[in-house]
Amino acid sequence: MTSLVNLGNPGNLGDLGTRRRRLALAAAVPLLLAGCGGGSGGGDRPGDGDGGSEAPEVPHGYVAGAEEAAEPQPRLVVAEAGTGAVRVLDLATEDVTEVDAVDAAAGVDRLTGDGRYGYLATADGTVTVVDGGAWTVDHGDHAHYYRAEPRTVGELPGGGALLGAHADVVVTALTYDDGSVVLLDREALGAGEIAEAARFDADAGAAAVPFEGRVLVPGAESVAVYDREGTRVGALDQPCPEPAGAASTRYGVVLSCADGALLVTADDAEGGDALVGEPIGYPEGTEPADRAGAFGLRPGSGTVVAPAGERDVWTLDLAERAWTRTGTGPVLAAAAPGDGATVLALALDGTLRAYALGGTEKAAAADPVTGPVLAIDTSRAYVNDPAAGVVHEYDYADDLRLARTLDPGVTPDLLVETGR
Repeated sequence: MTSLVNLGNPGNLGDLGTRRRRLALAAAVPLLLAGCGGGSGGGDRPGDGDGGSEAPEVPHGYVAGAEEAAEPQPRLVVAEAGTGAVRVLDLATEDVTEVDAVDAAAGVDRLTGDGRYGYLATADGTVTVVDGGAWTVDHGDHAHYYRAEPRTVGELPGGGALLGAHADVVVTALTYDDGSVVLLDREALGAGEIAEAARFDADAGAAAVPFEGRVLVPGAESVAVYDREGTRVGALDQPCPEPAGAASTRYGVVLSCADGALLVTADDAEGGDALVGEPIGYPEGTEPADRAGAFGLRPGSGTVVAPAGERDVWTLDLAERAWTRTGTGPVLAAAAPGDGATVLALALDGTLRAYALGGTEKAAAADPVTGPVLAIDTSRAYVNDPAAGVVHEYDYADDLRLARTLDPGVTPDLLVETGR
C-alpha cells in the first residue's frame, strides 16, 4: 500500500453503450444545508425584543426550491439520439416531463449522469446539462431525499468527446478524450446556471473523479491529484497503467488499470488529508486481452463489475479485495445487485440474464431487447428498447420478472437513472 504525501487541509465523483430504496452514494446538490446536528425542523419565530428580531431557524435538511420526500425519488433521463429530444420519466408516478431538446442538427451520441444531472454530449463536443430533479443527500447515519421540477440547465461548449462525469457535493468533473477536465460548480447547477469552477489539461486516460476535496485524474504514467481550482498538488505513488474506467464506491474510488484495479481511500491515521492507493491485481494467469473495462455498479455498493475483454464479466468485491470471473460470454453491459452472489449481464442478442457469481445462469428475461443500456438500483434493473420505443423494468430478485414496460414518449436510445 502506498500513499500520497500530505497535501494539507483539502477544505470542504449511461452511455450508448423505481420507486425503490437506494443506499445513497450521494451525488448531491448545492448544499447550503443546515448542519445535521442543528435545527429542529420547525424553526423559531422572530423575537419581539427591543426593536430587533432573530431570523427564523432553517429547518433540518432544508434545500431551497426542493421538496423533501420520505424515500428516494428515482427518475430516468431519456434521450432520442437523432432528434435530441429529452424526457424525464418519474419511476414512482410514471409521469413524463419534456425538457428543452439538444440541438437536433448535432444529435446526441452519449449520455452520462452523476446521480442528479444528465450530461448529453453531441458529436461536436457540446454538453447539455439536464437536471433530473431528484437526488439523495447522504449524511452517513441517515439520508435526505429531494424532488424538484426537471429542467434543462444549459449548454457547455466542448472540445473532445465526453468520456464521463463524476461528482461530489461541490463539483462535477467532466472529462474529455483530449485530456481536458472541466469542473462545474454544483451550487450554480442547482440554481439553474452553468459555472466553471476550473478547466485544465491533464494526461487523462479515464474519467476524473472528485474525492476528499480533490480531483483524481488517472493517466498513462500516474494518478495525478488536483485541487478544485485546477492546480496539480501531487500524485499517487502507485501508478495506474492504461486506465480504462473509474467509479466512486462505498470504500473509495476504484480505477480500472491494465494490471488490475487501484483502490484510492483517505488515510485518517495520517490526519485525514492523505490519500492511499492500494493495488488489487488480477488473478494469476489472467491474459492481457481479458483485462477489465469500464466499471459499473449499483449506487452505494461496494461491488463493481466490468466486461472481461470480449469474453465474459469480472466482479470485484472491494470488501474482500477479490476478483471473480463469471462465464457470461460477450456482453453489451453488466451490473451487480450488490448481494455478493449475482451478476446481471445484457448479452449481445439483447437478452438480460442473471448468473450466480462465478457460476451458472440463474434466470433470463423472456424476450430480447434492442438497447445496450443497463441501469440498476437496489431492487430493479432498466433496459432500453429503442425498436419498441419503451424501457423495460425487471425485478432481478424474482427471476428477472418483467415488472413494467415504460413509455418515455421518445425513442429511448440513451438513458441514465437519477435520484440515487
